[in-house]
Amino acid sequence: MKTKITSLWLVLSIIFSSAMAEKLPSQKEVLDKMVLANAYFMNKWPDPGIPIVTDKTRPSNIWTRAVYYEGLMALYQLKPDKTYYDYAVSWGESHKWGLNGGIQTRNADSHCCGQTYVDLYLIDKKPERITDIKASVDLMLESSKKDDWTWIDALQMAMPVYAKLGVLYNDNRYYERMYEMYMVTKTVLGGNGLYNPKDKLWWRDKDFVAPYKEPNGEDCYWSRGNGWVVAALVRVLEIMPKDATHRDEYQNTLEQMVEALIPIQRKDGYWNASLHDPNNFGGKELSGTALFTYGMAWGVNHGILSKKKYLPVIKKAWNAMSKESVHPNGFLGWVQGTGKQPSDSQPVSYERIPNFEDYGLGCFLLAGSEVYKLCK
Repeated sequence: MKTKITSLWLVLSIIFSSAMAEKLPSQKEVLDKMVLANAYFMNKWPDPGIPIVTDKTRPSNIWTRAVYYEGLMALYQLKPDKTYYDYAVSWGESHKWGLNGGIQTRNADSHCCGQTYVDLYLIDKKPERITDIKASVDLMLESSKKDDWTWIDALQMAMPVYAKLGVLYNDNRYYERMYEMYMVTKTVLGGNGLYNPKDKLWWRDKDFVAPYKEPNGEDCYWSRGNGWVVAALVRVLEIMPKDATHRDEYQNTLEQMVEALIPIQRKDGYWNASLHDPNNFGGKELSGTALFTYGMAWGVNHGILSKKKYLPVIKKAWNAMSKESVHPNGFLGWVQGTGKQPSDSQPVSYERIPNFEDYGLGCFLLAGSEVYKLCK
């Protein structure tokens, strides 16, 4: 009898532990993790305008830092701390609200900073904050060239800028050109486009389109690359008016992508760097996981995705990141450094500092901003 009771308690304990592991945290717990991770970064980079030195020196308005500021602005919406606002404004001012490469640039990476420039302009409408980003995108509109976004990361870097300008100036030209360039990336580049409607995932660029294969014979779908697309679709849907043309395309693609991600989530809550080959540099990876979590949580919060279907996936992912990636001092582990495929910037680990610490944090803050809203 004693053995049976002990066995019963063991089973109940396992069930209870499993249920607790899938429990959503409180809003305070989510916000505390976001604040902690952000404080680590701001303390490490007290001067937001200082150049970034890795293998070479780069200005701090490049895409990696711009993604961080997307996350910071999301945190600021939840916790309107003037310190956050001042930090973002100081960043823009240090670059005179300019773009890496000047207004002539067509590079989506250089346009990414414009997302935060526009956000800061909407808070305090000083025209210099958006003069250069508007001028640069307007030059894109005046050109007939539409094949600039040759890698899928570019969608997240640039599409939200077009959407923000479209809203700000009530000008459909921004929406139309954004859609045209997006569709070239999706359906033309690499032969038939970088989106595979069969697997409902994206090849990072033309170099990975079939016949390129992973070691296990599957197509190569890089986690963070697909995460950038998820984030692009979410941010555009968030920004554009409800009656804007092409919303159906963005929403349908988002729904297809996140559904394809459910069965390939790792048991520990993360996604592998290689989505269809878990043995090719497999292991925990935060940046892709955070972007997927962001997209799914946003979809549930806006009634686009089924709460019953996606909430367990979201809980598992957020709990994994908040418990296994966030160090006591706020440093984020398990972030893959820059690159374009699973093998780049390896190995990824809890302790290893990636070559850029900013964009991983930005992704984490974006995810947290939507998970926070789920935890009502």
